[in-house]
Amino acid sequence: MPLADTDRIARQDVQSLTRALLLPRVIEEKMLRLIRQGRISKWFSAYGQEAISVGTTWALEDRDYILPMHRNLGVWTTREVPLRELFCQLVGREGGFTKGRDRTFHFGLPEKRIVGMISHMGAMLPVACGIGQAAQYQDEDFIALAFTGEGGTREGDFHEALNLASVWNLPVVFVVENNGYGLSTPAEEALPVDDVAEAAAGYDMPSEIVDGNDVLEVIDAVQSAARWARQGQGPVLLEMKTFRVRGHEEASGTDYVPDELIEEWKEKDPVDRFERLIVEETGLLGEEEVEDLRAELEQLVDDGVEYALDQPEVESTPETERGDLFAPTPAATPPADGASDEKRFIDAISDALWQAMEEDEDLLLMGQDIAEYGGAFKVTDGFVDAFGEERVRNTPIIESGAIGAGLGLSIEGLKPVVEMQYADFISCGFNQTVNNLATTHYRWGQPVNVTIRAPFGGGIGAGPFHSQSMEAWFCHVPGLKVVVPATPYDAKGLLLAAINDPNPVLFFEHKKLYRSIKGHVPEGRYQLSFGDGRVAREGSDATIVTYGVGVHWALEEAEHQAETSGASIEVVDLRTLVPWDRETVLESLDKTNRLLVLHEATRTGGFGAEIASQITEEGFEKLDAPPTRVASEDLPVPFSRSLEKDVFSAASKLRPSLEQLLAY
Repeated sequence: MPLADTDRIARQDVQSLTRALLLPRVIEEKMLRLIRQGRISKWFSAYGQEAISVGTTWALEDRDYILPMHRNLGVWTTREVPLRELFCQLVGREGGFTKGRDRTFHFGLPEKRIVGMISHMGAMLPVACGIGQAAQYQDEDFIALAFTGEGGTREGDFHEALNLASVWNLPVVFVVENNGYGLSTPAEEALPVDDVAEAAAGYDMPSEIVDGNDVLEVIDAVQSAARWARQGQGPVLLEMKTFRVRGHEEASGTDYVPDELIEEWKEKDPVDRFERLIVEETGLLGEEEVEDLRAELEQLVDDGVEYALDQPEVESTPETERGDLFAPTPAATPPADGASDEKRFIDAISDALWQAMEEDEDLLLMGQDIAEYGGAFKVTDGFVDAFGEERVRNTPIIESGAIGAGLGLSIEGLKPVVEMQYADFISCGFNQTVNNLATTHYRWGQPVNVTIRAPFGGGIGAGPFHSQSMEAWFCHVPGLKVVVPATPYDAKGLLLAAINDPNPVLFFEHKKLYRSIKGHVPEGRYQLSFGDGRVAREGSDATIVTYGVGVHWALEEAEHQAETSGASIEVVDLRTLVPWDRETVLESLDKTNRLLVLHEATRTGGFGAEIASQITEEGFEKLDAPPTRVASEDLPVPFSRSLEKDVFSAASKLRPSLEQLLAY
């Protein structure tokens, strides 16, 4: 490299930068020895790629967020993460950052402004957009920089994130580490172009191709990109060209890589290259100084790793693990004495959102067509005029991108509410919901205050893709709360609770109920507790346990039975499915001794099976008949109203099933 390129680096910077570049290399060498010795089982090597992580982190301000991947050890060391704790994390012993709950770099350190990865490629890029959105909204000058590999650029999240960052002009830098291989697949077999940087043109953002094995070039490129983003000029895409000279993970080897290609890239080794520059070409440091520094770091790493390996294996209890799944939840707030109005279900939801927006400037709404148009069902009609475009934002059609951005906003302490136009479309954001939102607090203690509003259910002739009841998908995922209100009163109180809950909440709103039911709703603020069901109708002959629209079916059927057969049916409205109220159901069975579980969702794998199973296990002696499940047919929801009502729907099966239960 020409001498002119080093003139700007003062001697003390060279010493610090040399140390920063050498430290991850020394750790790499130690880990590779441990693998060969059988003392650790797995290692994702960044050997030969250190200049990217170190140079990128060196170029940023401490206030900037970095979202690294599993070959970005240099991010953690350059941000001076305590080595003993880091080594405990890397070798999976007591004292690591995730309490043994996740591996290597799958965690975050808020105090270091680092947000670690999940294994799904590209998933953290929309999160960076949310962090950038938070900076923009709070009028702060930090940026977010997120890494991905060239393979991850084939994922939808890459394109959704670039699109969102561009249309919202967010202060985000995307760094693509193009290291030639995705596991064993060469980049040329996965990419239709030689340069990923070309993708930036499609999103109207600047890009640059960078020699990722030249730490000084990396620093220059990142400083320039960060300056651009920090000044409000929008996102930047940097493609760092490098090469993976080790296996995808160490045990997989490199037999699929031509030997001559590895040798070619070894000549471009970033550590050797920088040492030649500072010792032989510029004389900024002497050879002995570098050797002494390496020896010092080797001793530091040896001591730290051996300390970590001497620590005990991680131990815990089921109670401790369950206790860390969710962040602590605020207590319920009863409604104050005062006026109440009769409101439709949809108006109660809108009222809750409006009241929360008035009281809390940290609350932001995002979703497709929610601003000027007011949303597909007009829940947010008029909101943008009252609260402004920064707080009520139309998103592109990017469910995954919007949910991921919600996580980024929550990391900065904001409270995003993300509307799915129809709950059916959340399948496009499934990964962000079940793998990112759901696991974050358990893995590294980060509260995730994200509420996903999901209009769901049938009864309006909308066909297979606008009528699904998919609540059971999310009940199966630890770390998510699932709420299904049945009344206007509950809709407001539960939505306000969701907005203030520092955990991800799926809030299912039944479309059929929006304008078909009314109820008294207090004007003031109140919050209901999750996990507290209610007895919607007292009875003595059988208990129907249900939620959402099923509550209204059950109440109607209970009235019919009272008038025609004299049977007294108790109806329990669960209100929330995660957590759900076992105690109220068991107390009801003390009176009725018969259980029917009702839901609109299809039968197989429905949440009703969980209820029936749990109640049978805990309250078998209370039952005078086998529990009965009533659910919809295992079919896609038909478009024809008559097919849906008479063939598909659980409502058509309720009466004969209940009468059979009563006659048992």
